Amino acid sequence: MACPFILTTLIYATHQGKVLMMYRHKEPNLGLWIAPGGKIDVHESPRECALRELREETGLQAEAPVLRAIVTEISPRPDWQWMMFVYRVEVAKNAVAGDLREGRLQWFDIDEVPALPIPQADVLFYPFVMGDGPATELKFVYDTDLQLVAWSQHPIPR
Repeated sequence: MACPFILTTLIYATHQGKVLMMYRHKEPNLGLWIAPGGKIDVHESPRECALRELREETGLQAEAPVLRAIVTEISPRPDWQWMMFVYRVEVAKNAVAGDLREGRLQWFDIDEVPALPIPQADVLFYPFVMGDGPATELKFVYDTDLQLVAWSQHPIPR
């Protein structure tokens, strides 16, 4: 059987103790704050996708993203089978130029993000992404109503 996952990236851009978040104007995650990102194109690596999405959605240029997490989200629904490669990158400037199609951009103190309205899984993987420990593989299991019912995490050995 073919892999059912939708392959995506997220990229958490940081600058002087702040992190850039996007308030989503459309599904998935309508009305929630998320990191910029998107679907991986054919012939594109996850790293290339993360950098492209950051540039397209924010106008920011980055060169050295660090893979911090690989996140799998599964549910009984065929439209909710995701695999995300989650990066963190320090950017040299904080002037963004988003076109607002995906959402509104805003910088937050790094420790403010967990208190924002963010997706259920993001609350749990955000500390791994922003921490200094090893990259982490996480799995999130949802029910048919997309409520989180179980999750696990495993550090990726260096």
